[in-house]
Parts: sequence; structure tokens; C-alpha cells
Amino acid sequence: MTDALSIATARLLTPSNLTHASLAPLIGEAMHSGADFADLYFEYRVIESWALEDGIVKSGNYAVDTGVGVRVISGEKTGFAYSDEIATPSIQDAIMAARAVSQGRGASGYVPPTQKISQGRALYAALNPIPTMDDAAKVALLQSLDKRCRAADPRVTQVMASIAAEYLVVLVTNSEGTLAADVRPLTRMGLQIVMEENGRKETGRAGGGGRFELSGFDESRIQKFIEDALRGARVNLEAKPAPAGVMPVVLGPGWPGILLHEAIGHGLEGDFNRKETSAFAGKIGQRVASKGVTVVDDGTLPGRRGSLNLDDEGAVSQNTVLIEDGILKGYLQDSHNARLMKTKSTGNGRRESYAALPMPRMTNTYMLAGKDDPAEIIASVKDGIYAVNFGGGQVDITNGKFTFSMDEAYRIENGKITYPVKGATLIGNGPDALTRVSMIGNDLGIDGGIGVCGKDGQSVPVGVGQPTLRIDGITVGGTG
Repeated sequence: MTDALSIATARLLTPSNLTHASLAPLIGEAMHSGADFADLYFEYRVIESWALEDGIVKSGNYAVDTGVGVRVISGEKTGFAYSDEIATPSIQDAIMAARAVSQGRGASGYVPPTQKISQGRALYAALNPIPTMDDAAKVALLQSLDKRCRAADPRVTQVMASIAAEYLVVLVTNSEGTLAADVRPLTRMGLQIVMEENGRKETGRAGGGGRFELSGFDESRIQKFIEDALRGARVNLEAKPAPAGVMPVVLGPGWPGILLHEAIGHGLEGDFNRKETSAFAGKIGQRVASKGVTVVDDGTLPGRRGSLNLDDEGAVSQNTVLIEDGILKGYLQDSHNARLMKTKSTGNGRRESYAALPMPRMTNTYMLAGKDDPAEIIASVKDGIYAVNFGGGQVDITNGKFTFSMDEAYRIENGKITYPVKGATLIGNGPDALTRVSMIGNDLGIDGGIGVCGKDGQSVPVGVGQPTLRIDGITVGGTG
């Protein structure tokens, strides 16, 4: 058995006197009424978080959750039930509830296939990150962030810092014989400061993380968080009201890829396209972006926040090309939508927990680098905006319309960055914006590990990225 499968078996099955062999009859019960597919998803999750404000730990949380979800699929219909108790009677009760979706179809004729262990990737260690740093060290780390930020600039009036770690063990088995397991560490650090000068207060934020132990927050990473948070606050203290109008916008590398994720990525998920509610429905093989634009969803990046050894259906994660040189190549698929669309899963079946259904979701979504020098991209703009960091945003999946606020942005005048601007928003349409990309930098960056993606009430960790981009003729909402 793989390490992950050994850990998952010991954690999820053995305490309830379950074995790999005893799972097959349970799947058989789920298939009893003529269902097309069934699976069991077991999960054990531990989350710990610490939050400090002004040198004092204001909150600390430690939570453990475990349970099993049962899914039964019959045609386009899905039956789902779950239990927070992993025990044979509870699982059988959930099976009875879930398989009601296939009642009336007659005997299934289901014959259990030979069990196949799905070998996932090895993108991160199968470890629990929580005990890799003791409690006193976690508190000391947060306190040091407070002291270092205040020492760096006397204008800092408030510091908020947090650290969180998660240990997730999953095991999934299905009616096709798949048996798969994954052990997923996840850590994250956040830093927010408030700086005040002449009665004006501004905020700077930074943070990151990934699928590694807490020692991964080494000195270089921590120093970068401090510098980024301080820079954000300083820039905003100097910022002038943003201009408004239609103009070229240069997006910086890394986190600005959140616009790509929201305005384009969701529209490339299989369920929206099967239901024809996406602006990209029915457009495979057609040009949907400027030449040079290649977008991938890559769940195979080692240690990254959005990466997965296996998805939540037991499928091996992939690097899926969605748009290649401006041509739409495919969608992100889980097993259900893939079956209905007569294609294959892309390893993007994801769920928030055992109490939620899997659906097609992004992992690490980014645009590949081009050949343009970032300095030349900025120099090419006579009058525009350079957006380095984004805050919140809103997107309508059906038409791709978006609105994003810029946390850090600058005015470009005659090819030079002249001054920071505040209150700028980016307004546009995702599919249209793709066709307005006129220059693509050679400096691909992936975000530092802060992304959380929401869909249908479920949240999962993701990564985003892109190189420096020039987008022509996009609307900027400003205050000036």
C-alpha cells in the first residue's frame, strides 16, 4: 500500500472495523436499484489557527471533523447523503437515502469489479503540519511579525497576523473498483498592517502558504510578507484618486491572475458548459482569445496550494490545456459531467468536505509566459494603469462580466510609472478581455498561496498566476 493509503486506512477504516474488502459490499448496496455509478468518500480533517492583534493572541482554534459522503448517480440525477459517524450502520443509512434517486430502474445487475488502487502523484509529503512547530513557537512567530513591522516604520499603528495549518486525510472508493487515498497538508500565514500619517490611515496586506510544514515559512518568505505589507500601506498613503475611462491596463505577474480565474476559469468548468450557461459553451475549437494566449489548469505543481495528488474522486491530477494560442481546447471535468458529455475526467472533481458533492473545480489556473519584456510592455502605454495587486471582485459566469477592485495600482504616463492611484476598479467582460490582450510578458508568476475559490457555497484552496499582460481598451472605474 502507498503511504497515503496506509495512513488513510488506519485513520478512517480500522477504528470502525472496516477493511478495503468490506467496502465493496457497501458499494453493491448503493448500486442495488440500477444506479449508473456510486462512490464513498471518507474524510478526516484537523484545522488549527492562531490570530494575533497588536502583540496579543486574540483567538486560537482547533477543530477535528470526520465523516463519510455517499453519492449515487442515475442518469443526470444525483442522490447524496452523508454521516459524521464512520460506522457500517450509519453508512448503510446514508446509502439508503442516496440510492432513492435510482428507485424504479429495476435490478442493477451490478458485478463488483476487481479493486484497483489509484496511484496518485507525490507533490507533497504525507504529513501533519500542525505539530511541526510547537505552540510557543507559533505565538513567538506571530509576535515577531508585530515587532518587526512596527520597527520598520514608525507610522505603523496596528498589526494583525495569523497562522493556520490543516491536516486532511481522504479515502475514496467507487463502483468502478477505484480505491484511492491522499494525505494533504496545508499551511497559510497572513499579515495586515495599518499605517497612519497626517490623519490618513491606509492598509497593507500580504501572506501565502502551500502544502508544506510550518517550517516552510522561513526567514526569506517571512521577510517578503513584511516588505509587501509595508509597501502596500506606504503606496496607498501616497496614492492619488484614480482616473476613470477606457484605457490600456497592464496587469502585473502572479496574483492578478485572480482575474483570469474568476472571469474566465469558472466559465471553463464542465458543468456550466454542459448546461450551456457559460459564455464558452459550444466553442471548443474556436478562437476565444488573442494569439499567444495559452491558459492551463495545472494540479501537478509541487507543494502549491491548489495542487492535488488525486482529486476527490480518486482521479490523478493533470495539467489541462484550456486555451492554446487563443483557441479553446477543452473544459475542466469531474467524472459525472465527463460521463454526460462523453469525455474523460481531467482530475478536477473537488469538494469542500464529506458533507458536499464533488463538482468540476479549478486547481492552479494560469496563463503561460510570452516573449515580451515587462519593462517594454509598460513603456508601450502612453496613458493607462498598471495593476499590481487585486482585492475583491464580482463575476457573472453566464456572460463573463466582472468588476475587480485594485489594492495596488499606478498611473502610467508616456511609458513611465508616475504615481500610485487609489480607488481604481477594473470593469469588463472576461471573454472580451481575452481578445484584447496585446502583449504577454516573459515573467510568469504564480501567487504566493492565498487563493480560496467559492462555488455553489463550497470553498476550496486554489492557485492563480500569469505573466505581465497588456490589455487594450478596458474600462477603469476611478474616483478622480
